[in-house]
Amino acid sequence: MSTTTIALSAEGVALWLVVRDSCLPEVVHWGPALPQSTADVASAMLAIEPPAAEGGMDVPVRVSVLPESGTGFFGRPGVEGQRDGRDWSPRWRTDSVTVDGEELNESHEGGPGVVLVTAHDDRTQLALALEIDLLPSGLVRTRATVTNLGDDPYTLAAVTPRLPVPARAAELLDFAGHWGTERTPQRLPFAVGAHVREGRRGRTGFEAATVLHAGEPGFGFRSGDVWGVHVAWSGNHVHVAERLANGRWLGGGELLLPGEIRLAAGESYTSPWLYGSYGHGLDELSHRFHAYLRAREGYPTSPRPVTLNSWEAAYFNHDVDELIRLVDLGAQVGVERFVLDDGWFGSRRDDTRGLGDWFVSPDVYPQGLHPLVDRVRGHGMQFGLWVEPEMVNLDSDVARAHPDWVIQVPGRLPPATRQQYVLDLTNPACYDYLRTSLVALLDEYEIAYFKWDHNRDLVDGGSPVHEGRPAVHEQTLAAYRLMRELKDHKPGLEIESCSSGGARADLGIMEICDRIWVSDDTDAGERLRIQRWTMTLLPPELLGCHIGSSPSHQTGRQYSAAFRASTALIGHLGVEWDLRVVSEAELAELKMWISLYKGLRSLLHSGTVVRGDEDGLWLTGVVSLDRSRAAYVLSTTTVSTMELTFGRIRLAGLDPSKRYAVRPVVVDGPSAAPAFKAPWFGEPQGSEFAGTQASGAWLGSEGLALPALWPDSPIVLLVRAV
Repeated sequence: MSTTTIALSAEGVALWLVVRDSCLPEVVHWGPALPQSTADVASAMLAIEPPAAEGGMDVPVRVSVLPESGTGFFGRPGVEGQRDGRDWSPRWRTDSVTVDGEELNESHEGGPGVVLVTAHDDRTQLALALEIDLLPSGLVRTRATVTNLGDDPYTLAAVTPRLPVPARAAELLDFAGHWGTERTPQRLPFAVGAHVREGRRGRTGFEAATVLHAGEPGFGFRSGDVWGVHVAWSGNHVHVAERLANGRWLGGGELLLPGEIRLAAGESYTSPWLYGSYGHGLDELSHRFHAYLRAREGYPTSPRPVTLNSWEAAYFNHDVDELIRLVDLGAQVGVERFVLDDGWFGSRRDDTRGLGDWFVSPDVYPQGLHPLVDRVRGHGMQFGLWVEPEMVNLDSDVARAHPDWVIQVPGRLPPATRQQYVLDLTNPACYDYLRTSLVALLDEYEIAYFKWDHNRDLVDGGSPVHEGRPAVHEQTLAAYRLMRELKDHKPGLEIESCSSGGARADLGIMEICDRIWVSDDTDAGERLRIQRWTMTLLPPELLGCHIGSSPSHQTGRQYSAAFRASTALIGHLGVEWDLRVVSEAELAELKMWISLYKGLRSLLHSGTVVRGDEDGLWLTGVVSLDRSRAAYVLSTTTVSTMELTFGRIRLAGLDPSKRYAVRPVVVDGPSAAPAFKAPWFGEPQGSEFAGTQASGAWLGSEGLALPALWPDSPIVLLVRAV
């Protein structure tokens, strides 16, 4: 096969590939769009070819999207496996290259495109289908399918695609955390060796890397070139940043347990998608993920309903009359969806029993859920229900009847977490029981929404029905399948991915689900950070952001309703607050915030997210795609703005050539903290001020004088082109 060059571009991103000498494709350039032709790709390939070096290979080491150790690549191979200790080092020979289904022999130049490369290796008796896509949003994604052509089984250990980044990408950023502190950022130098982030929990995990970035040192939300990768998989996974003498790469894939993928003759394994995003600054990188999600089939398009969840109001104290009272108060303030949380089923009066028995408890609900559902529906609200289908208490009817349905290594139970264990969805009988139980609920009640929880890790994730073999891979696929089948059964059903909060937040689950529960921690001060960094991957409308109680049920901190509500505003707004114990004045204030959200959500859930870099301030905004409107929330936490003397706030994302009116909003109420207004506020006009006008260039570069806010108090800024 002759040398084949491919030049793709979309939304300011270029992806240049070359296939030469029948080898796998190499990435010549992934990054900012350049004047391009296939001749440019060929010359660039030559320009970056390293010279021969003393002590090095006699021929250049070519690093493909699936690097091969047999070519002299000394990092992690793209495909790892063996056949009884043999056939462990494939050397792929390309059979065909297609772009958008059309066979390609020499060159292709165009916009977005789907590149498919098929290859084989006679020595290891394996076939390969490698897909590399440049999506209309500018995202790159890649995955590989490995097929066993031999007669003997082939045990696959890893498939880890790689994307190169330039030497100037010298700093790494990913995320850490634990329960209640999801997506905590951490930075470190891109040093020689491998920075490997493994997730072995059987779910995405609180501390998941989420997006592994490499960028110019000091890159921020609007500064510095930055690249990032994300593995779209909800089970065990790995992200890797690898630096060797001949380059730097970001990559990732599924983390396979020993013997988990054993391919019989003719069988195949397809890796999860590895997504890659480039941007000048983190906001641009994030916007590519957001634009991709918003364009996908099945994405929620209806206005995201204001949600009232019963958990922090009722916990396990289910009393129909009191819950109806809560529903009535929710309707009074503008709630559009009521979700009944844990405790409605079986013997579930606390978290030690009943999990897995998915029938309405006759002790608590002698008439079933009908009286509550009827009241919710009578207010014109949707009804939602908490479920945790993948989990079980040993003190449950289903576990007593089927102890062999509990995931474990044979002969021993894993340690309990929250008094619960994991059901084996790879067992057809167990899967059918769960599907039948959930379908029965959907058929009996008008359920519009499942809050789908997943409260423990898969320790010793073996399947009893498969002799205890590792089952995390198949368990993850079965969970996806169950969710899809329920949505097919009831068109319009929405599902929230909740996992002790945000421990299952990835693009694999978001191919199915309609939002995530960002964190169990509803403390507004903590949520500022958690939500800000979750927006790196997911847009606001997919983030469950609720107005919690004060004091916070997780931290004991006390905040004004204004601070709690403004923090939840840029997201999918909800309420996690016992409205039965608040004053009429607080209810009126909450109603005003909900009304503000409803007026802004068409903007908040379609525009471009911008985040502020200023120290000591939290600025989050959304700018409409045509840059005619914007809304920003400004908050302080540890210091007041009076300590940031003569500070300014810059409003990013606006059109420099347009002139804008900026109007501050202060929702009045008993919790509103005093603020010393800046002169540009002008005269009050209801809940807004007259404000000021300035060009987008001025607002983005010079900004406006900070109002003198107390700590933990917000200002909302509404911006319109004039």
